[in-house]
Amino acid sequence: MPDTPKLYKVTIDNITTEVEPGTTILMAARKIGGDVAPPAMCFYSKLKGSGGKCRTCLVRVAKGSAVDPRPMPKLVASCRTNVMDGMLVESMTNPDVLEARNAVVEFLLINHPLDCPVCDQAGECDLQDLSYEHGKEGTRYEFKRRTFEQEDIGPYIKLHMTRCILCYRCTYVADQLTDKRVHGILDRGDQSEISTYISKAIDNDFSGNMIDVCPVGALTDKTFRFKNRVWFTKPVNAHRDCATCCGKVILWNRGDEVLRVTARKDEWGEVQSYDGKPGWICNTCRFDKKHLNDWVIEGLTNIKRHSVIGQGKYPGLVMPNETITEVMGGRDPKLMMDIHSISDVNDRDINLSAIPGPATSETFTPNP
Repeated sequence: MPDTPKLYKVTIDNITTEVEPGTTILMAARKIGGDVAPPAMCFYSKLKGSGGKCRTCLVRVAKGSAVDPRPMPKLVASCRTNVMDGMLVESMTNPDVLEARNAVVEFLLINHPLDCPVCDQAGECDLQDLSYEHGKEGTRYEFKRRTFEQEDIGPYIKLHMTRCILCYRCTYVADQLTDKRVHGILDRGDQSEISTYISKAIDNDFSGNMIDVCPVGALTDKTFRFKNRVWFTKPVNAHRDCATCCGKVILWNRGDEVLRVTARKDEWGEVQSYDGKPGWICNTCRFDKKHLNDWVIEGLTNIKRHSVIGQGKYPGLVMPNETITEVMGGRDPKLMMDIHSISDVNDRDINLSAIPGPATSETFTPNP
């Protein structure tokens, strides 16, 4: 029998774990879980070569190893630094690390537009989460932000280069999942941009996975754009027999309508693995199968991270007591606030509280 490799002991924020040699500090921190794990905008464990570009995962190595206890002189990117036996790492416990992450977030937001209210990524945006956890209230940047024209990458994907943070994830997906890549990084410095040569359509059955790996709203699904807010939809796990991909997805429904189909993700925002392989999905499952009868429904998706998507959708959550009824002498707030019964603007026979989501004009449009 082959010898079992010696495990390295690494301590991150005073929590010790054992990992195999060759494990990065970031993956060791993810093994511990919780706030110990540094944020990551460019690293993606399922994509070879990713990481080392955004610098949001900076940590301080206070002790190099048991053999060489000297600290590393500078903060290091945890996604590209391997652990050593006896290493001591400081992440959330070191104020210099937190200040450095704040500076990285400020840098990422220099050119990023403040268009969250109209961005389809709102509610599931890694940059939003990062800015709340490590961002600053103001900005020192006084110059004009860089802007780019919107671009179509194939029939299903819209590119908003103005929102891009150059994490390179989409180019790695195109390199490693598709037959050939027709887009990449053009120009240098502050003029760098993701683009095609030039505006060529990406015609590949796995190109839609670029949407799933994008941490911001730079690459969006054209079949879902501006149709709904993600927190108004109901995510459910579903699967189908697909000869091309694993066929395991999340359906984002509103009532009986499937608005969007995405790959399933883990707690770190990466695509889940099945049988040791990433669960990438094909474009047929993503864009063409938009009916409930195309799928076998498994049940409500468990959103593992804190998210507005899970608001009011999951059993067991302790909701605050309704106080309006008590204040208004026992009157039902739904009846009191339903102005359609007296406004003569919309159909008074429609029960607004029974609608699965916010009311739209289609709710009051009579069926032909």
